[in-house]
Amino acid sequence: MFEYNTMKIRGGVCYPPEDVATPWTLEAYKSWGGYSALERVLGERTDPAAIIDCLKTSNLRGRGGAGFPPGIKWSFMPRNSPGQKYILCNSDEGEPGTCKDRDILRYNPHALIEGMAIAGYVMGASVGYNFIRGEFWEPYLQVEAAIREAREAGLLGDDILGSGFAFDMHNHLGAGAYICGEETALMEALEGKKGQPRFKPPFPAAFGLYGRPSTINNTESLASVPAILRANGNWMDGEWFSDIGVPNSGGTKIFSVTGHVEEPGNFEVPMGTPFRDLLAMAGGVWKNRQLKAVIPGGSSVPVLPAEIIMECTMDYDALRDAGSAVGAGSVIIMDETTDMVQVLERLAYFYHEESCGQCTPCREGTGWLYRILHRINRGRGTMEDLDTLLDVANRIEGRTICALGDAAAWPVQSFLRHYRHEFEAKIRDAGSRAA
Repeated sequence: MFEYNTMKIRGGVCYPPEDVATPWTLEAYKSWGGYSALERVLGERTDPAAIIDCLKTSNLRGRGGAGFPPGIKWSFMPRNSPGQKYILCNSDEGEPGTCKDRDILRYNPHALIEGMAIAGYVMGASVGYNFIRGEFWEPYLQVEAAIREAREAGLLGDDILGSGFAFDMHNHLGAGAYICGEETALMEALEGKKGQPRFKPPFPAAFGLYGRPSTINNTESLASVPAILRANGNWMDGEWFSDIGVPNSGGTKIFSVTGHVEEPGNFEVPMGTPFRDLLAMAGGVWKNRQLKAVIPGGSSVPVLPAEIIMECTMDYDALRDAGSAVGAGSVIIMDETTDMVQVLERLAYFYHEESCGQCTPCREGTGWLYRILHRINRGRGTMEDLDTLLDVANRIEGRTICALGDAAAWPVQSFLRHYRHEFEAKIRDAGSRAA
């Protein structure tokens, strides 16, 4: 159905081996150990607490952007409480520059299914929902086919592998709203309501989907679980995964490298890989040009100039110390010809359009940011506009229910921190022409 390796995937924990012709099939997935973790967990009635401890030891951080460890999140679920509980997968992937989860769904959907089933066993949930971005029609069909294969093989359903454990999962195709990537807005959308974030507390582990305890993880996070438990043949040895990365950033991470590079693609590499090496994997900056700037984790994280990012490793602590973040692993490369004013205007337009409108600072502030940048970029700005931009961004940051407000503010703050001279030059040039 699909041509494999169109995104120049480098295989690892979440991506399948490159020499497999049809890795999305059940037969192929089983050929490299697929479902053996689920079979052993159910066959041995593995203590759920031991699985949680293994995930904590693995140092797996949430791969959706916030970096919260799934092992800790899973421990919040009151698994022995009566009534229904839910496992939710966030496959919405609306962050500009991100395309890694799409390819897990296309090329390795059974890893996600197995990970969700194990999560259901650990947290006492019998139902899972995979919320897929509305534009991802091909990945949606691919996961649907994989779910049918798993059900027919007795790997999903009422009595999985004769163990008495019941777990089934369903896909839900979204409607293209960026805000539904926020976990509580995702739950609202699943319930058939407008996708708007909820106030917290209560947190999803206590009051989630349909008011029941729920745990939500990113696609890459859940797809990592089976391989972590298999532990390269040493059952439930989370240290092997932790040792791949660096302290506080365990395992492999998929980075989507896009923008001004010769070979854009998804690359699954150890956490702590030098940015220089990741850039080289993508063929370097295109057209023999020089690197100017990089947004290392998706458009919502601060931009870094070339001289800073070239000395960084790709992990949570190093990028935080440099003034940015891993985010969703969406590495946007910009060459020396890039107009930073134009880029920031485009980003501001995106967040203005995608604001759900629930919080006044975000609903009104994102409009202010976009309109001011639109004016500057068209030669009608003033120097006072730059201070106004920062003032508005600072008034949005930290004052909204969800992180979309921060996502709109951080690019403005970081672009002006590192490239204010370009904004000032554009304003001066426009004034000179007018005179």
